[in-house]
Amino acid sequence: MRLALGAIADDFTGALDLANNLARAGLRTVQLNGVPGADADIGDAQAVVVALKSRTAPVDDAVRNSIAALDWLRERGASKTYVKYCSTFDSTPAGNIGPVVDAVLDRLGEHITIVVPTFPGTGRTVYQGHLFVGGELLDESSMRHHPLTPMTDSSVIRLLRPQTRRRVSLITHDTVRQGHVAVAEELARIAADGGGLVVVDAICDDDLAVVAVAARDLPVVTGGSGLAQHLPAAWQ
Repeated sequence: MRLALGAIADDFTGALDLANNLARAGLRTVQLNGVPGADADIGDAQAVVVALKSRTAPVDDAVRNSIAALDWLRERGASKTYVKYCSTFDSTPAGNIGPVVDAVLDRLGEHITIVVPTFPGTGRTVYQGHLFVGGELLDESSMRHHPLTPMTDSSVIRLLRPQTRRRVSLITHDTVRQGHVAVAEELARIAADGGGLVVVDAICDDDLAVVAVAARDLPVVTGGSGLAQHLPAAWQ
């Protein structure tokens, strides 16, 4: 089987979470730390997760390393690309989430992707576009006082807009509850209207399973580690 998924993670521990979820979902998964060299061996892996130190790096460095990892993965046949960030959406108004996602979409000639930080296993959920951490709004949680990326707003849409030149929109939980067909139709409508970054509400694993099926044809998806565990089943 050819490489099904190439993932770019913004730190090592998050990459490990992602690799673990992919392996548990049934994909032979390899994690590589740093931009791989030409001779890096992935054996018969179906998924490769490249762990970078890009979460709080200068924006230009984060973009450059992410694109280098993307090119390496695509050269080895990755048909899907996953951009992984922390489920607490750690970032500043300058990035690095938006700039990296923009750069990946540009490189692949794509104009739409989803943004799904939800990871119910760690208490991270998104409702009405607002990110909750263990039942608290993000900006009322301990993340408000993070020394490098203080999160003073819980709205994923408001957090993203300064970071990207693309339109940011929302698919609400009401639509997700209607099932994957409704979500896919909304994604198609947004794509026809110019695309952009689409934040999708999800408050439980059942929601993530719906989103994974709805987005199964997208060449690029983005999220925390939670969404990834539902992708293999969605592709089948």
